[in-house]
Amino acid sequence: MNLIKKLAFIFFTMALCSLPGWAQVIVNYPANGAVVAPQFSLSAYDSTCSGQPVSAMGFSLDSSSTNTFVYNTSIYSTVNATAGGHVLHVKAWGNAGSGCDTDVAITVDGVSVSAPGNNAPISQTFTLVANSATCSQQPVSWMGYSFDNGATAFVAGNSMNGSVTAPSGAQTLHVKSWGNQGSGCDTDVALNIAGAAPTSSDGVSVSEPANNATVDSLFALDAASPSCYSQAVSAMGYSLDNSTSTAIVYNTSIAASVTASSGAHVVHVKSWGNQGAACDTDVNINVTGSGGSATSSSSAAPSGGSGPYVPSGAASVSNIQAFGDWISNPDPGAGGSAGGAMAMVGSPSLTGNALEFYTTYSWYGGELYYASFGDDTNAHNFVYDGWVYLDGSSGSVANLEMDMNQVVSNGYTIIFGLQCDGWNGTWDFTENAGSGTAPVDRWVSSSASCNPRNWAQNTWHHVQASYSRDDYGNVTYQSVWLDGNQQQINATVPSAFYLGWAPTLVTNFQVDSVYAGWSSSNVYLDNLTISRW
Repeated sequence: MNLIKKLAFIFFTMALCSLPGWAQVIVNYPANGAVVAPQFSLSAYDSTCSGQPVSAMGFSLDSSSTNTFVYNTSIYSTVNATAGGHVLHVKAWGNAGSGCDTDVAITVDGVSVSAPGNNAPISQTFTLVANSATCSQQPVSWMGYSFDNGATAFVAGNSMNGSVTAPSGAQTLHVKSWGNQGSGCDTDVALNIAGAAPTSSDGVSVSEPANNATVDSLFALDAASPSCYSQAVSAMGYSLDNSTSTAIVYNTSIAASVTASSGAHVVHVKSWGNQGAACDTDVNINVTGSGGSATSSSSAAPSGGSGPYVPSGAASVSNIQAFGDWISNPDPGAGGSAGGAMAMVGSPSLTGNALEFYTTYSWYGGELYYASFGDDTNAHNFVYDGWVYLDGSSGSVANLEMDMNQVVSNGYTIIFGLQCDGWNGTWDFTENAGSGTAPVDRWVSSSASCNPRNWAQNTWHHVQASYSRDDYGNVTYQSVWLDGNQQQINATVPSAFYLGWAPTLVTNFQVDSVYAGWSSSNVYLDNLTISRW
């Protein structure tokens, strides 16, 4: 793979965002032709429509005349659809009446529950309507349901429409389906049976931290928002102080670990209704360091440590996988072709909001997924900390690449590139074997061993890495951890590239195929935190 081609392609894609809008809306995800869950995430934007500034966006499904509106130039929404094939119409309207549209063909896989709605008020006896044409792309022959931890009632076929009585005190309805080759799918519905007390008032309710609380540098955030100005909530998020980066989760509740430097801060906890309403609760906190002050410039783990060392004063961005600006593109440096789709999923997940990367390949193709999470031209030390889940499709994965790019004050881009290389069975790192203005990018194999096809399937794996840079564009790759097991790299190489980028911090996640023919994979990323100082 050629990193310069890849980064130039990213830059070209970013540059398109500043050009005048054409007749189409730019849809980040889902990709055209994607296979998605019955509840999936939509991300799109459009600044102009037929030369007119965009005043609103929206979407509809198939031939429905019902549009969901957002009075903004971007839209991040959770969409529900029944199983099978659909066309998602993503729309924008100019301030003088013009209309633009992009149609996205999708296939909904899994269990789709039409009734009851999640947390919708119901009686103890209610009508259950659900269907599941496919489960993990296998034709469905049986469906079923259960309450909480109770027994499963089975129904032959791929749809259900009948009266169901919930046992007293039931909290969750599990609606299930099974493919004809053994796959299993499930959609959970929170029950709101008549007579139960409401869980929250309208708006954002923050249970912790309390306003004006004193907290450690790593603290818990718990909040909920079932409705916002009487609109059903489609997403929540949070940010710190005046940061323009908001961590977004597509749910009516949020539970996250947040890291902040010592001192006074304001946590902005937000929610968005499905018709464009926005709610916010601000929480004032005072952060005190949970450990002694750190003056060392190294991010290597202290002796006896179980992971990379992060000083209490470091700036950390958490839950990056839940940010709404992830973009996917085929890697132009890979030998073949690839296509990717992303979705926020609750299972498998550690936080309740994992980012799924569904990738199809041919001829050793690779798909690049990336997102910006701020900018900082001064930081010299970084720790990458995320969790990766591989399912039964991991046999098709050649490499897993987890990079970070930083534009520094002189305009150069520092590339911190790491990949688990299944071809060589090593952790590889990037270097610039040329000059900053005439770069020659290449992968260098370390002595640390790694092969993603050897990782246990259907299990979360903890990936951590520490690296730093000097003021001359040299990067030191210090150590990498997989599931708490440290392997030292201790290599310093030049890695500055002049690409003409504006200041930014970007994280990349790439999946490459091991096969010459067609193949596909599902890889999940959760609880991604990048710390810097």
